[in-house]
Parts: sequence; C-alpha cells; structure tokens
Amino acid sequence: MATRGDVTEAAVLNAFTQVGLVVLVPWRHDLPYDLVVCIGGDRFVKVQCKSGRVRRGSILFNSAGTDHGRGRLHYRGRADVLAVYCPSIDRVFVVPVDEAAGFVTSLRLEPARNNQVRGVRLAEDHTVERWVASVQAAAA
Repeated sequence: MATRGDVTEAAVLNAFTQVGLVVLVPWRHDLPYDLVVCIGGDRFVKVQCKSGRVRRGSILFNSAGTDHGRGRLHYRGRADVLAVYCPSIDRVFVVPVDEAAGFVTSLRLEPARNNQVRGVRLAEDHTVERWVASVQAAAA
C-alpha cells in the first residue's frame, strides 16, 4: 500500500511533468531530497517533497527533516526547494528552502483578516507555474 510520502512524491512528479519539466528520480531513498529537476539542460534543482495540510486558511507543512538520533535538520544546503502537495485541495506549491521557516512553514490560502502582508507567504505566489517561470527567467 502506498504511503503518504509515496502519494506526495507522485503528485509532485505529476505536477512537474505536466508543465514540461524533466524530472529525475534518485536511486537511493536516504538522501535529503526526493527528486531532481533539470532546468535549461544544465542546471539541477534538488527537490524535497512534503505533505501539506489546510488549517485556518493556510497550508502548513514540516520544513525540517528528522535524522533519527540527531533531531530536526533544516534542508538549507541539502535541498534547493520544498515541493508541497496538499491532498485536500489537490495542488502542489514550491517554496525555496531559504524562504522556509525553521520547522513548520505556512502558505496562506486567503489574505489575513487584519490585512497583514509583511512576513506572509501567499500560496498563490508559490504555485508550480510561478516557480517554473521564475527559474526559467533566471536561467535565460
């Protein structure tokens, strides 16, 4: 039976291939990334897949891994982006590792009721399509 992680990786792989990306699947499962995306033929982006959950108008996901015995480990320097699949809304979002919070990151689905914008990550700013457009523009 497929695990939640398997479903998440499959959803991310599907979302990336749907927009025309070349995706490589590493042979080993003990790496700090689950997929590798080839951008422009010569740039490789390490992708760690995460499952998200909707809570109070935001998607929450763990942005740190656990190295059983050493505790929480941030993905900085180990992966380039976190690809988040949220099954309840069937969507994938991409967050650069350097923009992720230390342990749990949130992406707002709705604007804050108090109109706060500073320090707020909007889910719509992190869609797969927007991420692809930004990395392709940077590669050009």
